[in-house]
Amino acid sequence: MAVDSSQSHRPFLTAEWRYLSMLNYRVDPDVLRPYVPAGTELDVWQGDTLVSVVGFRFLDTRVLGWPIPGHRHFDEVNLRFYVRRLVNGEVRRAVTFIREVVPRRAIALIARLAYNEPYITCRMRSAAPDVPAAADPGRVSYWWRHRGRWNAIHVRAIRSPCALEAGSQAEFITEHYWGYTAQRDGGTVEYEVRHPSWRVWEVADAGLECDIAAMYGDRFVEALSAAPHSAFLAEGSPVTVCRPTRLQGVC
Repeated sequence: MAVDSSQSHRPFLTAEWRYLSMLNYRVDPDVLRPYVPAGTELDVWQGDTLVSVVGFRFLDTRVLGWPIPGHRHFDEVNLRFYVRRLVNGEVRRAVTFIREVVPRRAIALIARLAYNEPYITCRMRSAAPDVPAAADPGRVSYWWRHRGRWNAIHVRAIRSPCALEAGSQAEFITEHYWGYTAQRDGGTVEYEVRHPSWRVWEVADAGLECDIAAMYGDRFVEALSAAPHSAFLAEGSPVTVCRPTRLQGVC
């Protein structure tokens, strides 16, 4: 399963991701298997298969080094899960997305064309600090309107942000530096995501208000209707998303 690496480390998108509200849920692995990209396998934490609903701010967004007028600052909410792939003895721990929501059609179009990522466009709003790395962000919320209903993800940060604890679930959730996306013909593309390790806040009052069946499908209703297995707020940082490369010999 060789990868053409000539473009694989060249930046495609740069931005700052800030105030990542992460609600994490246990899920039956059979729910996720139809979505696992060819050439990868489910990644688990201490025997648990997890999905995460993540809301965050995109700031100073640039594609191929260029800002898109009116599209530099926006919010995103996504549902993602975790996969892995062994490459020359290296385990590449990665994320795969079920659905990603943004308020800008151009961003969704670029992501679908370049990566085949499952983006949709909805009206969105948020309540999060305007400055990076606020000492006390307090309550952070992201809303999106889908099929005539406002959905939301909420957390309230408490105490001070801390470095990730080795072996913790927060480390597992945040320390995935690759992405894999299934393609329409059954193939898979791979891309690297670069960022430093993030500090995280403990949170209280974490919640998801969502028409889960309409947003993500019936198969996710049971998992996402339960209380989150864990929740936290990640500080975020500048990030670089590299250009996608297709896995050869995978379908």
